[in-house]
Amino acid sequence: MIKKIFSIGLLVFIPISWAAHFLEWGSLVVFVTAALAILPLAAWLSMATEEIAVVIGPSMGGLLNATFGNATELIIAITALRAGLVDVVKASITGSIVGNLLLVMGLAMFLGGLRYKEQVFQPTLARVNASAMNLGVIAILLPTAVNYTSTGISEVTLQQLSIAVAIVLILVYGSTLLFAIKTHSYLYDVGVAEIEEEEHDINLWLWVSVLLGATVLVATESELLVENLETATSTLGLTPLFTGVIFLPVISSAAENITASSVALKNKMELSVAVAVGSSLQIALFVAPVLVLIGWLLGQPMDLDFNPFELVAVAVAVLIANSISSDGRSNWLEGALLLATYIVLGLAFYFHPV
Repeated sequence: MIKKIFSIGLLVFIPISWAAHFLEWGSLVVFVTAALAILPLAAWLSMATEEIAVVIGPSMGGLLNATFGNATELIIAITALRAGLVDVVKASITGSIVGNLLLVMGLAMFLGGLRYKEQVFQPTLARVNASAMNLGVIAILLPTAVNYTSTGISEVTLQQLSIAVAIVLILVYGSTLLFAIKTHSYLYDVGVAEIEEEEHDINLWLWVSVLLGATVLVATESELLVENLETATSTLGLTPLFTGVIFLPVISSAAENITASSVALKNKMELSVAVAVGSSLQIALFVAPVLVLIGWLLGQPMDLDFNPFELVAVAVAVLIANSISSDGRSNWLEGALLLATYIVLGLAFYFHPV
């Protein structure tokens, strides 16, 4: 219910953002209204994906979720990449991973823990996800390490290394899909069962239209957002690093945050953790490598050579998230620890003088 109210109420900012653009109300107004317009559109993308997945079954539904689960992040990143904002794109990748592991999962555990003394989820699945996230960290760490431990390495060489790593990550992502949808689907049965509990008559073509329409509108709003990003954030006193790591991921992950928190309040922490960790895995193993390949095709020098401080933030997020989720149990204090870590990292990025 909260998600539907949220997704309907904020749709008013779509025409407002267009009016702000065409009537030239200023970069800051266009930027803020476009950001607010993306929030409900991300929620509609999420709802459409969930509804269609129920109709087409677990296997194809899992593939659909894997493709559109982070469509908002991908669309915004591609738009920024086309505009040449490579550093912002890289920051948004690390910010999305950090945000899902600390903010989304932390808020869900905190709110769920306030209502229930202790909540449980599948520890085996948590360990599998932890291993996959460790690989993601290693993959984005190594190109940066090569750059900092070598002298005279060219951008072309770094991009070639990044492309090779990206291909490996996409193959690993395909393997995780095979694992989740086919060979070990029983580990994910709880999440599927929880969705099917709320199954109702679904108009497939209506939700397909919603999915396509929301995708087009997100792309349109992303153009407005990116077009005014540098001027607006400069006016607000925000650095490109903070904008990419904190601001953009908060906008694009709003739907995941609402979903994870709402199901946690229903004592369905299994599904809540799956939303948060699954989204982080998709960013690390699919979105990031796809952006590297798209950057290569667009002639933009997109590689996996990140700001070292961004890598520190990702490593910290993965470490504490794996530590807290490894036992398959959560409470409000563990959620508070994740949120506190996110706030501390956010403050560090705000004051980082890049």
